[in-house]
Amino acid sequence: MNDRRLRLLGIPALAILISLLTLDDLPLRFSWGLVVLHLSISLLFTATLWVGTLSIWGWLLRRYPAVGQTQRRLWLLAGASLLYTAVATTALMALLHQLLPPYFSLAPRPLLTQILFNLIPGAGVLLLYESLHFFGQWELNVRRAEQLSRAGVQSQLEALQNQLDPHFLFNSLNTLSALIDDDNAPAQNFVEQLADVYRYVLLARDKATVPLREELAFVDTYVALQQTRFRTNLRVSRQIPPVLLDHRVAPLSVQLLVENALKHNVVSREHPLEISIAADAGTGYLRVQNARRPRAAGLGPGTGLGLQNTVHRYELLQAPHPVRIEPTPATFTVRLPLLPPH
Repeated sequence: MNDRRLRLLGIPALAILISLLTLDDLPLRFSWGLVVLHLSISLLFTATLWVGTLSIWGWLLRRYPAVGQTQRRLWLLAGASLLYTAVATTALMALLHQLLPPYFSLAPRPLLTQILFNLIPGAGVLLLYESLHFFGQWELNVRRAEQLSRAGVQSQLEALQNQLDPHFLFNSLNTLSALIDDDNAPAQNFVEQLADVYRYVLLARDKATVPLREELAFVDTYVALQQTRFRTNLRVSRQIPPVLLDHRVAPLSVQLLVENALKHNVVSREHPLEISIAADAGTGYLRVQNARRPRAAGLGPGTGLGLQNTVHRYELLQAPHPVRIEPTPATFTVRLPLLPPH
């Protein structure tokens, strides 16, 4: 603890306070010389006791730094401070008795009174340093806990992002293999869109959140890829107020909900799949809703892991509202909380 400023300010201030409290000890005949002498003697006692007890406190703190050793350190500090105050007071009184014998008696009663009096400011100084040390340790522990919390959240988010379902990759590659042909413009467009999708995935995996506008642009690209296969049988509508586009969401979370709708529902000319994406500033939610027509065998195995990870990710992000999953016989709705913009 750097206490140089505290000593430079505290020792004179405490000496002046003690001088004011003991002005009655001066002779009735007032003189500035006596006042200066009184203040000088008070400064001598204060500096000696402050520096000495501080040295004892610092040594014991280095010797017993652990929290579990606090009680033992305080008991030793009390005993050592009492002994030091008694010895230092006696030594100073003996010195001053040689210089000013009428005012500094070495008789047991006045000597004991002076020792007891000196214990009060000494205890106050130790209490001050202990309090500063306690609050310093508390602040350090709070910062350390916050850093550990942030590191834990980041590592868990990274672990969850690494569990992305590879189904989209394999399905897209199958579609690509069916399209590729010489001078095939659709195939070229598909390859470019596929590259855009995986570029976004690679960029977003290191981010805890992304702006809603970026996530929706990624969803548009993903839907365009899927419409290459399903054509007009896949219909996605959006109602997003422009003011909400700078709010943030977990990356890939909206795309996951669109992908789940494709995996678990019929997509055909007779039963086109309709997905609506809407946001409401009043509720603070982004709603993804699709018509529910479960198919016997989805495009991929349904484990529910994607939705569970989405719920968990928003918990880790300390979202203002929880993720809400609202299935009904006719629709399947998921509401994602919108996070405030940076």
